[in-house]
Amino acid sequence: MIELFFQACSLPPIAEVRFQPDYFNEYPQQIHVGKDAPVLFSRQPGYYAVHYKEPSTVISSAVLVLNEGKIVVFAGEPKPEIKDTLSPVYTLEGGSLAVPTGLVFIRFAEDVEVESQQAAINQAGYEVVESLAYAPHAAWLRAKSDKMSDGLQGIAQLEAIPNVENVEPQMLMEMRRR
Repeated sequence: MIELFFQACSLPPIAEVRFQPDYFNEYPQQIHVGKDAPVLFSRQPGYYAVHYKEPSTVISSAVLVLNEGKIVVFAGEPKPEIKDTLSPVYTLEGGSLAVPTGLVFIRFAEDVEVESQQAAINQAGYEVVESLAYAPHAAWLRAKSDKMSDGLQGIAQLEAIPNVENVEPQMLMEMRRR
């Protein structure tokens, strides 16, 4: 009688649970951009972007093609044989897919030139990639490690530099006509 009770109350065997690997765990789940009216980018599971050195011709199964074929977004999980740079795909609050490039835009107060802030930028883990002749208080930066994930992770360090007015990662999205 007792044996019957235990058989009736025991739980059914649990199937083996396999968790999907997080290929992009070094990337932030969310990226907040802007101070006054912040924009939120959220990492989108089930998509990945391939950053090719030359425009790709492998776009038949692409969800989105950006930068003249140098960045291609696919649905699913990355294949191990991909040797090019991979990145996660984010969505903007409205649902548009967005892909980071690794570049970060910084803008200081009008009277503060980027050149005078080189030490602080380097201390934050970045280097100037492109100075803007028409705006000496702004520049494009890249993480010194050259890792896209470091560029996204270090945005708060850049925002903490005195006189910084704006910091935002370059995120490519599909062009929409109005």
